[in-house]
Amino acid sequence: MFAPSRDQARRFFFDTWSKYNRGEVLSGLEQTTLKVLLLHPEYHAILEHPDRYVERDYMPEAGGINPFLHLSLHLAVAEQLSIDQPSGIAGRYRKLVAHTGAEHDALHVVVECLGETMWQAQRARTTPDERLYLECLDARLRE
Repeated sequence: MFAPSRDQARRFFFDTWSKYNRGEVLSGLEQTTLKVLLLHPEYHAILEHPDRYVERDYMPEAGGINPFLHLSLHLAVAEQLSIDQPSGIAGRYRKLVAHTGAEHDALHVVVECLGETMWQAQRARTTPDERLYLECLDARLRE
């Protein structure tokens, strides 16, 4: 199982961005990552300065978004959608695209639900509950 450290995961984002900017060939995961990075121009300045941001802490109390957590959740969602796991997530995503009117907006709904599910699991010290995750998506479709 692939379980990178915080710094390794961040370096992967920095390295993918750097390879893209140098015109180098990207692996399959790097190509998926690049699609996520291109959706987030607000993070490009961070990606240009790995020495400044690789060790930076993003505390919830500070009120900002951790860009690396956000990007990582996007990658997790991309993988989930590609294999429809948990079962039914791909169909819910398609409905969210129609509901929100934009793929990126729909992705952010899924990212938010995944983040909430992960937070609940951490608080309860359990594995993430797929049922709660899908229920979150269903609730967002009813809004």
